[in-house]
Amino acid sequence: MTAVSDVLVVGASAAGLATAEALRRKGFTGGLTLLGDEAHPPYDRPPLSKQVLSGAWEPDRARLRGPDVFDELGATHLPGDPAVALDLPALVVRTASGTVLRADAVVVATGVRPRTLPDQAGLGGVHVLRTLDDAVALRADLLAAERLVVVGDGVLGAEVAATARGLGLDVTLAGPQTAPLAAQLGPLASGLLADLHAGHGVRLRLGVAVLGLTGRDGRVTGVRLDTGDVLPADVVVVALGAVPNTDWLLDSGLRLDNGVVCDAGCRAADGVYAVGDVARWHHEHLGASLRLENRTNAAEQAAVVADNILGADRAYTPVPYFWTDQFDARIQVFGLLPGDAEVSVVDGDVTERRFVALYERAGEPVGVLGWNMPKQARRLRQSLLGQVLTPGARP
Repeated sequence: MTAVSDVLVVGASAAGLATAEALRRKGFTGGLTLLGDEAHPPYDRPPLSKQVLSGAWEPDRARLRGPDVFDELGATHLPGDPAVALDLPALVVRTASGTVLRADAVVVATGVRPRTLPDQAGLGGVHVLRTLDDAVALRADLLAAERLVVVGDGVLGAEVAATARGLGLDVTLAGPQTAPLAAQLGPLASGLLADLHAGHGVRLRLGVAVLGLTGRDGRVTGVRLDTGDVLPADVVVVALGAVPNTDWLLDSGLRLDNGVVCDAGCRAADGVYAVGDVARWHHEHLGASLRLENRTNAAEQAAVVADNILGADRAYTPVPYFWTDQFDARIQVFGLLPGDAEVSVVDGDVTERRFVALYERAGEPVGVLGWNMPKQARRLRQSLLGQVLTPGARP
């Protein structure tokens, strides 16, 4: 491999910053540039739906590093100037301002953007939650509101519903699943999560499709369901998942399929890598193509990408992981929780809402779920390292 003297990270996100830090930590002394589409310095996203939205944290507290981070890294930060095109053969990125940036290696860390409803544009009181500015604007609206409807019953939607209920709002959570996070957690834990939300006063309208919004004088007034019902709302949060930010790469020649498609080393093409929420890579041990949207993945994947930029040939083979905090529950998931898995509680007690569950398929462990037992769940995770993540295993 030709020696790399300049690296351009497109996306000054957690994944982008982690890549830059890993490069310096591993001895890279060349030129390093981070290009960001936001004016803010890199910040952490998980607190946005919890600590920042609730008011427990001031927005600046979500910042990942101190104000001198780029000076300490010896890196150039170009904020508020999104990438608009990549010339793949030349490894040149053009930005919205017309700036042209060339490097020996380009790291795509552009993340994802929220899905939206067709009729939400221009309607006041309707929010998505992805950025720090989104969280600040949503909090301001919630403090002046009484009724919130959350459209979407996944992780983000359920977290927003829990936080808003803690602020004293009348909250309704609407979505197509049988319980919050049913697809991610399976029947046991998602059923407990539904009970948890209902016990805290969240109104659950599940197993329904949202058709659109109602409004008056440019402000949202409700959410229309396929049942014919309209859920009244002063504020609506749309949490219907996310779309990888790859539009700027459409004419680049990179393979795009629900993210930037990469090999096992997170390499999308010669000199081009992807990291974080936007990266879809081949997991050698699982024999599957994965794209993970979580903070842990961003940091772990960045370390592998940094190694490979510097000449290594490392495959990225993590144990998939995510967590969520809702009300008094901390839920952690390691590995995979397929719908046909056999589930057994191996520690703690479900009735006390403190337990660890093991998910098995054909007698082999494939996943671990911890509910308010983080240390025990992490210990059981070790059983996955030698069994789920073995060559030839399948999710």
